This record gives sequence, C-alpha cells and structure tokens, in this order.
Amino acid sequence: MAPVATAQDAAPSAERTPAPEVYSGPAVYRAEIVATYPHDTAAFTQGLVWHDGHLFESTGQEGQSEVRKVDLETGKVLNRSAISADQFGEGLALSGREFISLTWRNGVIHRWNAKTLKPAGSKDGVPFEGWGLTTSDEGLIHSDGTATLRVLDPESFEVLRMIPVTMNGQPLPNLNELEMIDGLVYANVWQSPFIVAIDPADGVIKRLVDLRAIVDSIPMTDRDTVLNGIAWDPKKRRLFVTGKRWPSLFEINLVETEAQVR
Repeated sequence: MAPVATAQDAAPSAERTPAPEVYSGPAVYRAEIVATYPHDTAAFTQGLVWHDGHLFESTGQEGQSEVRKVDLETGKVLNRSAISADQFGEGLALSGREFISLTWRNGVIHRWNAKTLKPAGSKDGVPFEGWGLTTSDEGLIHSDGTATLRVLDPESFEVLRMIPVTMNGQPLPNLNELEMIDGLVYANVWQSPFIVAIDPADGVIKRLVDLRAIVDSIPMTDRDTVLNGIAWDPKKRRLFVTGKRWPSLFEINLVETEAQVR
C-alpha cells in the first residue's frame, strides 16, 4: 500500500519557505516630553521645519500668513516674510537652498530664499488644495486633507505619483502637516490628537503616535487650536511638535506601547 502523506509531511519546511510578514496594524507610540519651549500664541501654525540650527514656520489665516525663522529657546521671531494678504498660508518644506510653501485654496506655491526668506518666485494655477508639504528623495510630498498624498516634482510641481494612505486596510483622510523622518512620512491627522507615520512606498501606516496627554494640557481657545506642526532635527535626532496658537512647543521621544489599533 502506498504511504499516506500527513499534513506535516506535505507542508513545506518553514526554513525553506518563510511565512510572509502579515501586517497587523500600526505600532502605537506615546509621547514622552523631553523639553518644553515657548511658542507664539498668535502663530496659526501650518508648517514647521528644522534647518541650520533654527525652526522655520509657516502660518495661516488671510492677512496674517507668513514664513518665519524662530529661535527655539525663546520662541522669538528672528526673521519673517509676509505672504500676500489675500492668501491663506499652509505647509512648508526645504528643497535645496529654498523653502517652498503652499497656500490653501489660492492655487499658489511660493519659493523663499532659505537664508534670507526673501521671495524667490511663485507658481500660480496649482489645481489642488495645499495642506502639508515635506521633502523626500523622490520629490516633494504633498497633502490636501484627503487620504491621498502626492509626490511632486520640486521644480515644476508636476504630480509624479499618487499615494493612497491606509490604516488597517481603510483610507485615512484629514492628512495635514507632513515631515519625513527616517524614510517614513509623519502626518498630523487634522483635528485629532494623533500623528501617523506612513510608508511612502505603499501608503501603509506603520506607526500611530498618541499625543492625547500633550493635547489635553493645552488650553483650547477655539476649535482650530489643534495639534499641527512636526519638525525633525536629523543631526541631534530631536523631534518637535506644536499646534495652532499653542503657547508651547515640545521636544518629545516616542515610546512604543502594547496598544493596538482596531
């Protein structure tokens, strides 16, 4: 009689055929405060970048929008350049020797000299809203408040690629201010106390950062006083977060937890 193969006999060797990695949702982190710094409560923070030993910030609201250079320790504005009074400033990113800033619904993208913050050119007729912006090896990465990111050519602003963003297989909208950190795109989720870290290769959210303890400590002056602003100092590996009209900016460490996203 022929031998009968058992399930164990028939199964391929685990050593020869490793089981594929299964995505089980993002790792969840909490924020541990390292230091607290003053922040201008008049700043409707839209974009935040660390560069050359200082913070650079873009602010919103028509008639109040600007890009500015800020001293970390004191929160003092060291230099500033106004955005046209009829425009609503949004995200900010460093590209080469220039900062690039978005406008919300004005269809305009601005360039600024990174040393002087003097205007270095603008592009009109951009056919999408501007929310957040960051820089990657592939190009600029742009958000418009939906669950999709765009990769833009940093010179022409042509759309090179779209990145649908998902968490546990579901689209996650309201992606706002962006920051590239160690190959992942960190994004504020608008009007929430959470930041997500997105793999730009496939749009899958790999990390969720729970900032509820920090957000709860901030006096809410209105519904727009929300978490918004992520900056990364790659040399000293420091992570900074703040919010619109917040009195404080925080340096934080991320501590992984055992929490799960269902």
